[in-house]
Amino acid sequence: MALMDFIKKQFIDVIQWTEDGDGILGARYPMQDFEIQYGAQLTVRESQFAVFVNEGRVADVFGPGLYKLTTRTLPVLTYLKNWDKLFESPFKSDVYFFSARLQLDRKWGTSNPITIRDKDFGMVRMRAFGIYSYRLTDAKKFYSEISGTQEQYTVEDLDGQLRNLVIASMTDLFGEAGVPFIDMAANQDEFGRTLKGKLEPLFDRYGLALDSFVVQNVSLPEELQKVLDTRIGMNIIGDLGRYTQYQVASSIPIAAQNEGGVAGIGAGLGAGLGIGQTMTTAMGQAMQAGAAVPAAATPASAAAASAANADEVMATLEKLHALVGKGIVSQAEFDAKKAELLGKLV
Repeated sequence: MALMDFIKKQFIDVIQWTEDGDGILGARYPMQDFEIQYGAQLTVRESQFAVFVNEGRVADVFGPGLYKLTTRTLPVLTYLKNWDKLFESPFKSDVYFFSARLQLDRKWGTSNPITIRDKDFGMVRMRAFGIYSYRLTDAKKFYSEISGTQEQYTVEDLDGQLRNLVIASMTDLFGEAGVPFIDMAANQDEFGRTLKGKLEPLFDRYGLALDSFVVQNVSLPEELQKVLDTRIGMNIIGDLGRYTQYQVASSIPIAAQNEGGVAGIGAGLGAGLGIGQTMTTAMGQAMQAGAAVPAAATPASAAAASAANADEVMATLEKLHALVGKGIVSQAEFDAKKAELLGKLV
């Protein structure tokens, strides 16, 4: 019985590995106290590597294929063990299998905002996130640099290290390029390609090939985003005169829909006012609204005058709109007068 147990545990004549689920990058073949039979069959499937390690040193590496393990197919191991060409005895060696499949949808992101120097905003804190994919291409490098003698090494084990590489490279890129945040956010594809090029040598050092790298979002902290939104809004609005004109024109339809708004003000004119008197008043106010600001006026006084004129125009338009409601002034006449008055604000 003891002899049978010895024979059962002694030899391995077929070595192969089937990945047990997703996310495994490398696994040690379960040898225990077994020895590999000389001439044993090694099967390495597509998207796999097999690595033979002798006393802590990487010996032979096998890509996809079917191999018969002899001194001819194990040249490095043969050299390390000083085997001669007649060697045919069982031998010991650690065997590791590695997956070369594409690892998809790996997420990266800034767990905390990173501080960069921006041309537009000065020192800012920025967040970014996206996805990337990679594959293992050099099993010897990966074993030597990353996995070592671990029984099993997974994608999750590597995620933290790769994420830190991405963030460090991103920070360096910002410092070197000096790209403003606004340009970066508007050109995320180009930003992703540039960062991918910077990361590829770092991945290669670990025996990995970066297949794709995507920047999905670049953002600022909430308080700074509000400042940016305000700046964008002012750029859209333009100068004060155009902004005032826009505000006046926008408020008339809103006031007309509310009780006590334009119609209410118009009603307050009183039934005793004649058409001629009302139109004369409206025209007089329009002339005041269109008066030019003196050339020597300061920017502050010009702005105040513009605001006062806008109020007068608003009052005039409210009165005229009331007359439209009473059928005294036609809608076409009102629209023409409104365009004339608003044109004088520009």
